[in-house]
Amino acid sequence: MHSLFLRIFVLFWIAMALIVGGSIAITFSVAAREYESPEYLRRPNVAIQASEVLAAGGISALRKWLGANEHAIPDRDLFIIGPDGRDILGRRLSDSAARRLEFFNRESTSGFAPPGAEPPLAEPPSGGPPGAAPPGVAARLLGRPPPGNFRPQRAAPQIVGPDGSTYTVLLVPRRPSIFGALSLPGISLTILCIALVVSAFASWWLAQHLSAPIRRLQEGARALATENLDVRVSAGLEGRKDELAVLARDFDAMADQLRSNRSAATQLLRDISHELRSPLARMRVALGLARQPTADLQRQLDRLEREIERLDGLISQVLKLARLHGIDKPFEREKFDLDEVIEEVVRDANFEGAVKSCTVQLNGAANRTVHANRDLLRSAVENVLRNAVRYSPHGAPVDVTVDRGDSGLCIMIRDRGPGVPENDLERIFEPFYRVAESRDRDSGGEGIGLAITSQVMRAHGGWARAGNRAGGGLEVRLNLPAAALA
Repeated sequence: MHSLFLRIFVLFWIAMALIVGGSIAITFSVAAREYESPEYLRRPNVAIQASEVLAAGGISALRKWLGANEHAIPDRDLFIIGPDGRDILGRRLSDSAARRLEFFNRESTSGFAPPGAEPPLAEPPSGGPPGAAPPGVAARLLGRPPPGNFRPQRAAPQIVGPDGSTYTVLLVPRRPSIFGALSLPGISLTILCIALVVSAFASWWLAQHLSAPIRRLQEGARALATENLDVRVSAGLEGRKDELAVLARDFDAMADQLRSNRSAATQLLRDISHELRSPLARMRVALGLARQPTADLQRQLDRLEREIERLDGLISQVLKLARLHGIDKPFEREKFDLDEVIEEVVRDANFEGAVKSCTVQLNGAANRTVHANRDLLRSAVENVLRNAVRYSPHGAPVDVTVDRGDSGLCIMIRDRGPGVPENDLERIFEPFYRVAESRDRDSGGEGIGLAITSQVMRAHGGWARAGNRAGGGLEVRLNLPAAALA
């Protein structure tokens, strides 16, 4: 079970099952001992009272007495069976009462009397005390053999009416429901103890299981707040695959990303400082030369102007990259013909490449209108294409291919230059990263164009990737998702 939800559900389900199962077992165990106790079998007073009522008032008085006392004993059902084998109140016998009556009849027929003969019952003597039970009845009630051939039945005493009719008194134990048995002594306390022990163990284990990774996450968050980006919280949770373990691994991934971002920001500040210092240093040299008496003032002013333009372009690129990185609201989008923008960029690249006889060939067409930012998308394609023209050998062509598929639109730009080392293919989209720093600086590149391209494509929901061609050269793929196509 890798899901924390399932673990909690199963744990509480098992705990409840143990509590309920233990409660039922304890309840029936205690109840069985209570119901089988000899105390419940020692209640002759009911039969004696019934015999007295019958002797004094007859069957009508006995029915009235039974109606008033049928529930007098909470744990027993009281029946009085007449000579016809039915309860004198016309009630249906319970299964337990029917079995007990059948057992009594079976015992009676196997007694000392001959088969078919009724046990002799002594009539109450004349002159006896009023309301006294007949001798035979009293003998049977007290367990002593009456006069004549009779086997006493302790489980079902018999009483005899004034007319000689025999009535059987059945006092049948009534087994209560499980909820009724809960009121027996000791059961409630036992169930409470079981519930407390099982729930305490389950709650303790669950609390430990949940709180350990949460405490680690809390400590990790505090460490991140103090800029300790080396903290990791997933150690020791490698074997777990629940939500908390996944959260811990995501926390570590976030810490890695934050450390990477801080390193990148620090490196970006260093690179920006270096890039700004270089034109400023050249401007300072040009200014010093201009102050000399024999200086060529016009030449130095031209030099200052170029450095100022380069500095202004660098600052513009940095600002554009910063806006793309920190964009917090949707940028303006419009519907335009993508082929028109690509053809415009290809014409400009052909104009720049004419100096080195480098031609740009356009293959395929989008034939679609896109919903995007025209200036940003044009800048993304232009940055890649200008790099391709810049690093292509003299007279080598550059191919631009537009391919439309189910997943979106792909713009592929291939040159025949020296390519890029495999380890640097992903890093060329980082700001100010240069594969050959001196060559890039001499060629006028700031190392920020491809970073802008990557951010532009990402802002539109796409991506930019680079790879080396089999025949030599670099291939850059710019992907626009289908959602960007109008």
